[in-house]
Amino acid sequence: MLNADFRPLSYYPLSLWCWQDAIKAVFLDRVNIIAHYDKAVHSPSIEIKLPSVVSLKTFVKPSTNPAFTRFNVFLRDRFACQYCGSDEDLTFDHLLPRSRGGQTTWSNVVTACANCNLRKGNKTPSESGMWPSLTPFQPSVHHLHRNGRMFPPNYLHESWLDYLYWDTELDP
Repeated sequence: MLNADFRPLSYYPLSLWCWQDAIKAVFLDRVNIIAHYDKAVHSPSIEIKLPSVVSLKTFVKPSTNPAFTRFNVFLRDRFACQYCGSDEDLTFDHLLPRSRGGQTTWSNVVTACANCNLRKGNKTPSESGMWPSLTPFQPSVHHLHRNGRMFPPNYLHESWLDYLYWDTELDP
C-alpha cells in the first residue's frame, strides 16, 4: 500500500495489506489500483484481479516523531545487541536500570540480547563495564525508514519494485 504521493507508508514493516483488505478498500473507493497480480477472486456476479499495489486516494501525513515501541528501538539499533552484536533473542535494556530510577525513554533504552541483559543485570554501564556500541537517541522517522530499507522483506513481488527503494549498501 502506498500513500497518495506513491511512497510506502512505512518500509519496515512494509506497508502490506492482506488481499481481503485491499479488495474492501477498492470497493469503498479509498484506494486506486496501480498494479495487479495474475490471480483473481470471484463472487457470483463479479471477478476482480487481486491488487498487488494500491495507493490511498487521501494523503496521510507521516508522523514526524516515531512512537517509542520495542520494535522501533530494535529498528533504531538495527536488530543487533548493542553490547555484543548478536541478532538473536533480543530484548531491551535500560542503561540506568528501572529499579534505580531509570526511565523507559529513547535515551535510556538499547537493544540487548538476553545473555548480555542478564550479565549486565541491575548495574549501570560503568559498574558492569558494558557500554553500548551506539549512544541511544530518539530517531527520526527518516532514520527508521533508512534502517528499515536495510532489512527488505523475504518476498518482494516484481510489481512492487518501482515503488520501493531497497539500498543494501547504505552507510552505517
